[in-house]
Amino acid sequence: MPSSLLESTLMRSDEYYMHRAMDQARRAEAAGEVPVGAVVVDRNGEIVGCGFNAPVSGHDPSAHAEIRALRDAGTRLGNYRLDGCTLFVTLEPCLMCTGAIIHARLARVVYGAAEPRSGMVESRANLFAQPWYNHRVEVVGGVLAPRIAKHLKAFFAERRDTAEP
Repeated sequence: MPSSLLESTLMRSDEYYMHRAMDQARRAEAAGEVPVGAVVVDRNGEIVGCGFNAPVSGHDPSAHAEIRALRDAGTRLGNYRLDGCTLFVTLEPCLMCTGAIIHARLARVVYGAAEPRSGMVESRANLFAQPWYNHRVEVVGGVLAPRIAKHLKAFFAERRDTAEP
């Protein structure tokens, strides 16, 4: 239960933007990609970057939702440093994406479901907490996690069911 009105309002806005990231995840799924989506939001609450997974269709191992959203935001804002911005992503970031998030100088990362195999925020490691980085990123996890995890499980179950033996 939120301890303050500010925290309650923040949770509602985090959920709003996570729904926008889920919209991006649906675009990935429609393209035959793993349904992960991300949006970058500036200090004013405006979405300045969007991305969804596209490594298969783009023949690009770096085309994760987070990377694509960061690239979009950087292009729109004219700067790779995204000071004061927040990244909302449906799945816990991997090693590559965590590095890009730190390098972009994001203020916050909000993610939905944990990624037990390769998540670098809570599942396999906590890279954001390492003392050697010169930038700190606030992290919030678990926003709409049950809904997102259910969607991902259904996606992979369907893939297994339709795979040829």
